[in-house]
Amino acid sequence: MRLLTAGVIVGFVIAGAIIITIGCSTYEKSENYASMPNRVEHEKMVGTCASVDLRKFSRSCKVSRGPVMSCAKKAKADMSVQFPHGGTANPNGEPASGMFFETYGVNPFIDADEDHLSTFAIDVDTAAYAVARRYLNGGHLPPKNAVRTEEFVNYFKYYYRPPVEYPFAIHVEGAPSKFGKKGIHKLLKIGIKGKDIGKEERKDAVLTFVIDVSGSMNTGNRLGLVKQSLRLLVDRMRDGDRIGIVVYGTNARTVTKPLPMGYREALLATIDRLRAEGSTNAEQGLMYGYKMARKFFRKGCINRIILCSDGVANNGATRAETILKRVKEYARGGIYLSAIGFGMSNYNDVLMEKLADRGNGNYAYVDTLDEAKRVFVENLTGTLQVIAKDVKIQVDFNPEVVRSYRLLGYENRDVADRDFRNDQVDGGEVGAGHMVTALYELKMHNGAEGKIGTVHVRYKDPDNNDAVSEVKRSIDSSAFAATFEEASQSFRLAAAAAEFSEILRESYWAKGSDLGAVLALAKSVAPEFDNDKDVLEFVELVANAKKLKGAKIELPDNDDIAENE
Repeated sequence: MRLLTAGVIVGFVIAGAIIITIGCSTYEKSENYASMPNRVEHEKMVGTCASVDLRKFSRSCKVSRGPVMSCAKKAKADMSVQFPHGGTANPNGEPASGMFFETYGVNPFIDADEDHLSTFAIDVDTAAYAVARRYLNGGHLPPKNAVRTEEFVNYFKYYYRPPVEYPFAIHVEGAPSKFGKKGIHKLLKIGIKGKDIGKEERKDAVLTFVIDVSGSMNTGNRLGLVKQSLRLLVDRMRDGDRIGIVVYGTNARTVTKPLPMGYREALLATIDRLRAEGSTNAEQGLMYGYKMARKFFRKGCINRIILCSDGVANNGATRAETILKRVKEYARGGIYLSAIGFGMSNYNDVLMEKLADRGNGNYAYVDTLDEAKRVFVENLTGTLQVIAKDVKIQVDFNPEVVRSYRLLGYENRDVADRDFRNDQVDGGEVGAGHMVTALYELKMHNGAEGKIGTVHVRYKDPDNNDAVSEVKRSIDSSAFAATFEEASQSFRLAAAAAEFSEILRESYWAKGSDLGAVLALAKSVAPEFDNDKDVLEFVELVANAKKLKGAKIELPDNDDIAENE
């Protein structure tokens, strides 16, 4: 009897420990800490996140009706604010049994007298926008932790002028904030445009496709969409390029070594023959891919892994840090990684984003063939050829003019101010022709005019770690329009995209905002982009979200409904 009682107690202790480990999150104090919503409830969740085995994580963290706990890593920013998580469903009205998203908090306003420097690593990813689109098109709001503001803003083309002399051109523009407090808040847009490289000018490429063919990729049309996407990429490759293929299920295997484009039809036939099989040994698949890429490494060329997966790892080395450490080592050797996500219902956004970050690459999510064309056709050169690496941005605000500032997004790209010129600290990579946009909300001193601050961009030559450069541009109050309506169409579109994301992720700073106002702005700006398909789609997504926000949709209880993507 004593043994039985002890066993029950131990069982409850273990269960409690598991709940605390999976549910832990952090709540960082800010200047508005006392007024934060759900403060008391969230303080009960404070704890320390232990290293989590992805196999246990995938079985334990289910997104369904009601509040859901997630394993949130402590945000880098000293004043980040993190909120409780809400339940959601996958886009098909079925429970999302393994959707992994991570919260990094929401940037607060920073007093410019106390800290006049804002520093972050550049980010060209767009996956969060495509993931949100998948949810909204399926009739559900995305989980708020799936929304990253910078990826919503950076999804759109703002037609910045390309640089003349340097790899980058810096553009600045400002206006009164459309969604902030009237007469108090201003919005600052900083745009970075990378130099364009023509198709025939880019370097030859040696690409290694690492393709997830595990059982989870057999769900819906994941593997089918992977095949269609890779066909687009193969068709765009030049004669000097080579492509190799590695696949992984329960185990990894080499399908073909890198072949020149004279074997294009053979490569396409090989892709068409791929079939789903077994469990998911992501670690072994990546290591096979890197081994091949290293063996066939060509100096002076693009050497890149193209990972196509849903990010689920349930076999082999499933602790994320084990995989990420190796990916970073190969990136230092000149083999970069692009992470292309597919699928829904069991999808690991956290792992896919971190793989791309550690692999000096980009992260995109492909939910449609149109998105595949965007990644592999329209933006191919930018996806493949890096023009600058370890790119960091530092904005030095003038506290005599700026009272306080808030960076919209980039919470997980925060860099310590002192590390801006520490070239051992990683930044982000920028491809040919890439555009990067950052938005700041500003509170100005009454009547203050003149120099608002300076934007500094620091980067390394992609082929020479020792060649470090820095460019800068001054921000003056003369760059600000008198009214929001007088600002450029690009400025107004970026403002709409940012506010849309802030509302979807339930940002404290958007608590009084209305999607109706975002929709009206999106509709007004669309004709100024000649009804660009991405902008028109944005209008539809905001309209869908507005309807879903108004309709309190009940989520299904049955965790066993089969996915039908």
